[in-house]
Amino acid sequence: MSALVLASGSASRRSVLEAAGIDVLIDPPDIDETAIKTECQARGFGIRKTAATLAAAKAARIDGRYPGHYVLAADQMLECDGEWFDKPADRAAAAAQVARLAGRTHLLVTAAVLARNGQICWRSTTTAALTMRPLSSRFIAEYLDRVGDRALLSVGAYQVEGLGIQLFSRIRGDHFTILGLPLLPLLEFLRGVGAVAS
Repeated sequence: MSALVLASGSASRRSVLEAAGIDVLIDPPDIDETAIKTECQARGFGIRKTAATLAAAKAARIDGRYPGHYVLAADQMLECDGEWFDKPADRAAAAAQVARLAGRTHLLVTAAVLARNGQICWRSTTTAALTMRPLSSRFIAEYLDRVGDRALLSVGAYQVEGLGIQLFSRIRGDHFTILGLPLLPLLEFLRGVGAVAS
């Protein structure tokens, strides 16, 4: 198979694919995610449809550059009690976000699409539910001291594959959904079309 094009700058997605033996070319799309989310909300879309819309927009932006290649794009969104969260802009925003999620259950929705030659040929939207334990402001500050700028790389200000796991009392859902890529369904599709060994 020619290398899979990953329309994402996510180090986590790249790492997941490479660990699974998939060669990837990285080409992050330049799209206005805020404008797309605003339009989706105005149209009454829920978080799942919005995440899927964002993933499709990312794939469409990149697909034309790579004729014959599979272009993979994904988006992850977080919702807690009806409120949508974005990646925190700075440490203060990360602290406020973790404090708001503490003691509550939130949903992580991961949408992914594969496009090839102008057509979406595969799509998946999966959800995980994560319950943060109650956290003191002191613990949150110490956590952010230790993780540093990594807190700004995800919508929840955490990475469960690292220190962020200590924020949680319960996690329900597929591990790869939480990492931002529904890997098992993706691999099943790629095997089915002969893009990876079966």
